[in-house]
Amino acid sequence: MTGDKAARNPHEFTGRRWYFPSALMHELAPDTARTGSRPRRTARDWLVDFSCFLLAVGVGLLGADALSTNDRVPEAVAAADQVFGALSCAAVWLRRRWPLGLAAVMVPVGFVSETSGGVVVISLFTLAVHRPFRYVLWVGGAQLVLVPVYFWWRPDPDLPYLASILLFVVLEVAVIGWGMFVRSKRQLVLSLRDRARRAETEARLRADTAQRLAREAIAREMHDVLAHRLTLLSVHAGALEFRPDAPRAEIARAAGVIRESAHEALQDLREIIGVLRAGEPDDAGRPQPTLAALGTLAAESRQAGMKVTLENRVTAPEHVPASVGRTAYRIAQEGLTNARKHAPGTEVTVTVTGGPGEDLTVIVRNPAPEGDVPPVPGAGQGLIGLTERASLAGGTLKHGPAPDGGFEVRARLPRG
Repeated sequence: MTGDKAARNPHEFTGRRWYFPSALMHELAPDTARTGSRPRRTARDWLVDFSCFLLAVGVGLLGADALSTNDRVPEAVAAADQVFGALSCAAVWLRRRWPLGLAAVMVPVGFVSETSGGVVVISLFTLAVHRPFRYVLWVGGAQLVLVPVYFWWRPDPDLPYLASILLFVVLEVAVIGWGMFVRSKRQLVLSLRDRARRAETEARLRADTAQRLAREAIAREMHDVLAHRLTLLSVHAGALEFRPDAPRAEIARAAGVIRESAHEALQDLREIIGVLRAGEPDDAGRPQPTLAALGTLAAESRQAGMKVTLENRVTAPEHVPASVGRTAYRIAQEGLTNARKHAPGTEVTVTVTGGPGEDLTVIVRNPAPEGDVPPVPGAGQGLIGLTERASLAGGTLKHGPAPDGGFEVRARLPRG
């Protein structure tokens, strides 16, 4: 793998290459991007950089104090050493932008300047955090090669020659190891953060897909109902056309049917407006359920072994539009299905209330199941579809845990 390719593809797993997004690579290697796109320092970055600067200055002052007490170092060399140390301390503020350049420059500077020792350590740590190990290996190896020469040129008055070399090698290895640990931890955090963002995006896409499929299902269902209304209207209108001499009562009855069918067709048409419909209906001719079919639904659930209590307290149910009754039926049906899957053996209560001039309220509630329930596959797409169906009907639907630990689905539907 070449250098450029390795920088773009820092991880390989089971033969597949994982490509870090540019934002993640930017944070790990900030100087690879253009200057105009570099993120600004955060408060934490300023605090860390200022702490590194103070550390470099403190080490430089200790080095300057050691030079002042060392009679074997000429004053000119000591003054030059301190100048290099001051410039190196100022260069600490460039460590995020040019970690490799700063670390490479500090190799010769640290060799000739004792007051730059703190900056040498900081630059090596920064390089290990922001660059792959091969760069750290080259720079760290160059420093290790110069260590014996440095302590031969400037021996430590308090430590033997070999002890000084060993101490510096241990310090450099520790700094490199710490930097690589920080880098790997950041890579892990950024990778998990990126996975979380991708999971949220995929969840939104799945929800959008579920809503689209719900719209298509509603469109197919409305197509069936609307076709039935219009066909009925056409039949009665045709009868009036071909039987102009029919009795007055029969003509009045046919006209009433035409008016009622046209009114209901208009209501159905209002629901289908704005609904995206794709494909041809695959269930043409299927009878559509209404509010009156709730009793049959409850009976079928009891036959399947469920404990169902139906409380239908709707007054004047004949005045409930068929589309609203159909939506209430679907909500009760989905609620019973979910209760059968996730809370088997519990008693499910289906309550439907509403009078003339009031909204229709549908509540499906079940207590918490006793004991552990085996997990059932499902992603909540049915509830998403119900929410979309209720919204298209002009109402609302809410679902979630009940205060007693059970689960509740509550819908409000306008009666028209």
